[in-house]
Amino acid sequence: MNKKKISIGPKLYITLCFIFFYLPIAVTMFFSFNSSKSLTKFTGFSLKWYKKLLTDNDIIAAVYVSISIAVIATIISTVLGTITAIGLSRSRKILREWLLNVNNMPIMNPDIVTAIGLMILFTSMRLERGYLTMLLAHIAFCTPYVITSVYPKVRSMDHNLANVAMDLGATPFQALTKVIIPMLKPGIFAGMLLAFTMSLDDFVVSYFVTGNGVSNISIVVYNMTKRTNPTINALSTLLILVVVLILVGVNVIPALAKKRHKKVEMSASHNSPLKKIGVAVATVGVLAVAVFCGARFSAISSKPVLRVYNSGEYMDTSLIEDFQKEYNCKVVYETFDSNETMYTKLQSGAEYDVIIPSDYMIERLISEDYLQPIDWKLITNKDKIIPKLLKNDFDPDNKYTVPYYWGTVGILYDKTVVDENDLKEGWNILRNKKYSGQIYMYDSERDSFMVALKGLGYSMNTRNKDELKQAYNWLIEQNNTMKPVYVGDDVMDNMISGNKAMAVVYSGDGSYVINENDNMGFLVPDQGSNVWTDGMVITKKCKNTKLAHQFIDYFLSYDVAEQNTDYIGYDSAVKSVYEYFKNDAYAGNPGCGPDTSNPKNEVFKDQPQDIKAYSSSLWTKVKSH
Repeated sequence: MNKKKISIGPKLYITLCFIFFYLPIAVTMFFSFNSSKSLTKFTGFSLKWYKKLLTDNDIIAAVYVSISIAVIATIISTVLGTITAIGLSRSRKILREWLLNVNNMPIMNPDIVTAIGLMILFTSMRLERGYLTMLLAHIAFCTPYVITSVYPKVRSMDHNLANVAMDLGATPFQALTKVIIPMLKPGIFAGMLLAFTMSLDDFVVSYFVTGNGVSNISIVVYNMTKRTNPTINALSTLLILVVVLILVGVNVIPALAKKRHKKVEMSASHNSPLKKIGVAVATVGVLAVAVFCGARFSAISSKPVLRVYNSGEYMDTSLIEDFQKEYNCKVVYETFDSNETMYTKLQSGAEYDVIIPSDYMIERLISEDYLQPIDWKLITNKDKIIPKLLKNDFDPDNKYTVPYYWGTVGILYDKTVVDENDLKEGWNILRNKKYSGQIYMYDSERDSFMVALKGLGYSMNTRNKDELKQAYNWLIEQNNTMKPVYVGDDVMDNMISGNKAMAVVYSGDGSYVINENDNMGFLVPDQGSNVWTDGMVITKKCKNTKLAHQFIDYFLSYDVAEQNTDYIGYDSAVKSVYEYFKNDAYAGNPGCGPDTSNPKNEVFKDQPQDIKAYSSSLWTKVKSH
């Protein structure tokens, strides 16, 4: 009996581990063949997402960037790391230990620290961020890993062997390449693989040091996660298959060869010209990829360039391709995940022509003199804009802003779970213990405090620290009693699947979810909410103001705005497009065109620095509670 229990236990544990690790991969691969966008319901077999993947220029470019940078960074960091490790072994003890400690700092530092440090360095050096800065950054953080892998091998090596080789007539270079390097091969190979993996997988450092539209796979995938996008599943499946093929090639084929007793043939081929040919082909391939990428991005300079900075998944990029063809230009399109990230990049010296921030951030950019006035004579579609959007507090005279999309914030709820009578509580339903464990809160400082402040009857733009403290207590009590889950854009997939009863969402996201799940409803509480407007603005560093105005005007034309709205799901600033979706395409959808006439509704305003600091400190406590 005991033996049986002992034998079953480990097997069960291993089985559960395999399920835990590989079931998500299997699900990802399975849904890559789904005919619909759903990530939870398989509606039929289709290869549409693979077709879309292979025709997506952004993804193809990202694959080239990722592979070329990973290969080049690996080669350079391996050479630098190996030479450094050899040099360290012959240094004085004090110097050696000091340098090893310095080498360990990038490894032990959080990626975000390294990323910001490199971003500041490149800015101070006036290097234009893009392919080169990403490559330099990858070399910088990969080299320490190579040193760490090679150095122990160097220390364990008999240093007299190199001297013996030179005594026998070898040159120092021959002693290095014929004696030392072969003995260090295991360490060099391990460091090389580690460097390649770290480079190919990197997101944080790459995100902060890149620019000019240069993105690797990690950045592109991150931006794609803003909305349900099964193309990610297709891309992941292909990457998994590549990894599997490599593993099969490295492990299975040699094992089969051994079983067939072909050791002699393998040994003979080891020193055959085929090996040298293989190395030559691989080298040529690497150089070809590098040259291709360099040519791809240097081609940007042959046409007028417009640098656009927008929130992730907030524009149909096929429209950008159409704009490029129509105006014979190159649009370098980059995305950010929050207004604060965008602001940080602008502060660091990043240059963009057109950016699309939110209302309160536009107010800040105006006050800090980042923007230039709009030449409304060049905006031929101005009359198509909803009139009320041209009257706002953050830019009273619309001197700097052309409205892009607008909406509000409300509660998305499952009509099969939430009692309609409970909705009368407004924002305070989010503290109704009946729905404990059934709530998603939006992971945003200002939006979360807006919910609490409105629930308490205060202005969401309050500068009263006592009121902010009460809002903090509201959120802390909610954490204690309701156990809410703070989420980002993944809230849409979760609510489509009906994972929880309620979620705080933007109206456009609510509209999108309701289109996918008829059981969902949307409520803007009577206590008031945030009525937001995102606008297109032109920076003072814009190098082609005419093209910038043409880009803005292009996205106000009816056909373009309609296609863009169909892709995004938010309320368009173009009146005719807004009315079409409200009365036709999205008719009856409460998330589309919600009533914003409530006098208790407000627009976010930029806050004084002391209030922002105080609010941020309270928010940190809320998230860590």
